Amino acid sequence: EDVDIPSRRVLITGATGLLGRAVFKEFNGNNWNAVGCGYRRAQPRFEQINLLDFIAVHDIINDFQPHVIVHCAAERRPDVVESQLDAASQLNVAASGNLAKEAAGIGAFLIYISTDYVFDGTSPPYKETDAPNPLNLYGKTKLEGEKAVLENNQDAVVLRIPILYGEVERLEESAVTVMFDKVQFSNKSANMDHWQQRYPTNVKDVAAVCRQLAEKRMLDPSVKGTFHWSGNEQMTKYEMACAIADAFNLPSSHLRPITDCPVVGALRPRNAQLDCSKLEMLGIGQRTPFRAGIKESLWPFLIDKRWRQTVFH
Repeated sequence: EDVDIPSRRVLITGATGLLGRAVFKEFNGNNWNAVGCGYRRAQPRFEQINLLDFIAVHDIINDFQPHVIVHCAAERRPDVVESQLDAASQLNVAASGNLAKEAAGIGAFLIYISTDYVFDGTSPPYKETDAPNPLNLYGKTKLEGEKAVLENNQDAVVLRIPILYGEVERLEESAVTVMFDKVQFSNKSANMDHWQQRYPTNVKDVAAVCRQLAEKRMLDPSVKGTFHWSGNEQMTKYEMACAIADAFNLPSSHLRPITDCPVVGALRPRNAQLDCSKLEMLGIGQRTPFRAGIKESLWPFLIDKRWRQTVFH
């Protein structure tokens, strides 16, 4: 259904990041007036805002008067959070609570992006009502962010999502695409985690879910609280790497599955599968098959250009 609100306005934080770019593109391409903000990589395309500068945040929200705010900005690297907890807490908790308060002040609908890492991974699949128990500081800061958002704005939505991939600017932008070089350089063996069960999710699908939630909310004010969205293909990183190799007809015999629990870095949940039935029952959702999505995301980074020409020309 078309929601007939003239000039529907949406503000996207973290619009320079992997998810934020997809969210901006999704709203922008569907009759929304979208403004993105970022920090280090913002100009010239997006507004440059430090989310810790509460006056600047207040000003942009009150000037633009968005109907919807999608809060994608976060410190999302678990190992960085372990080493820089204060800075991560400022962004993941304090800035999120402040945004929720500002959104409530003008009656804007806020979607706060959270993570499957709020769960300990011992009894999947997880419903929205299951008790969180984060194993690492990243999961803890995102859970505290959820609480700060809902305390400051009871009409907000918390959207928990898992490991993301999509159109990256550099391979390191996603924990999925970063494996491509190891896959392509088949002359040396590469150890791949085959312990943690993941559900790789395309940012385009998450962006579509955010837009569908926003449009649903404009028709139905009861759309609020916590929701889950995720791809539905269970894969370890080893299995993702093999699927990537397969998608590009590359060898995978140099990839070595490591079945032990990782000992370095932040603790990770074994299987934090999200139950997405609550959104599905609202008729909300979109899922790109992993092989199709990963091929589209990675082919610009393919070293063997001859292959590219045969497939795309």
